[in-house]
Amino acid sequence: MAHPRAKLTVHGRRLLVQRVLELGWTVPMAAEAQGCSAATGYKWVRRFLAEGVRGLHDRSSRPHHCPSRLSSRRERAILTRRGRTLEGPHRIAWALGEAPSTVHRVLRRRGAPRLRDLDRPSRVVVRYERSRPGELVHVDVKKQGRIPVGGGWRVHGRAGAPSRHRGDGYDFVHAAVDDRSRLAYAEILPDERRETASAFMTRALGFFAERGIHVERVLTDNGPCYRSTSSPTRCPWQG
Repeated sequence: MAHPRAKLTVHGRRLLVQRVLELGWTVPMAAEAQGCSAATGYKWVRRFLAEGVRGLHDRSSRPHHCPSRLSSRRERAILTRRGRTLEGPHRIAWALGEAPSTVHRVLRRRGAPRLRDLDRPSRVVVRYERSRPGELVHVDVKKQGRIPVGGGWRVHGRAGAPSRHRGDGYDFVHAAVDDRSRLAYAEILPDERRETASAFMTRALGFFAERGIHVERVLTDNGPCYRSTSSPTRCPWQG
């Protein structure tokens, strides 16, 4: 991803270089035309001459060396204590004389599982997750009260806010989430009637199908709208 305030894209850098090397423009002229400084123009010309087109792409800003990073020996000590005691970053930091934030970074960088995901007696990661996308899709509906025009009590205060009983109604967030990939599809709809739910499911299945996910099972909260059918024949997503 390019720097958010970068003056040039890769295409702009190639255009700058082309104007200098092929059309005979001076570097300050080409840089001014591209809206950048002459120093920036010289930089991209030098990179192109040294590396070709590959040199016009963004480089990683990650440092080559990090003197303050812990040694491998200290990182192994942190991981060893974590595996032996199943303690959190604060307790490990206190025991080994390191900062909790440092211990946390080491655990994340080395891929140590979170304690909440571990079965402590067996020390095995327990995570409820299907083995392939589409094997199970979770579907649910969230009922949300509509905010009055102009804002509610958080804006106007309790005394100045419109009455909560004035009948602004509700919106219903219908959502479908794939258990494996966590890919989600959601719509804000006016109700949770069976026709609305059935139409939502049709669009959700199409959304997953366009991304190569064939839905095998659907899990709902057993709400009335997802136990109904819009016709005497059973909906294709109801097994």
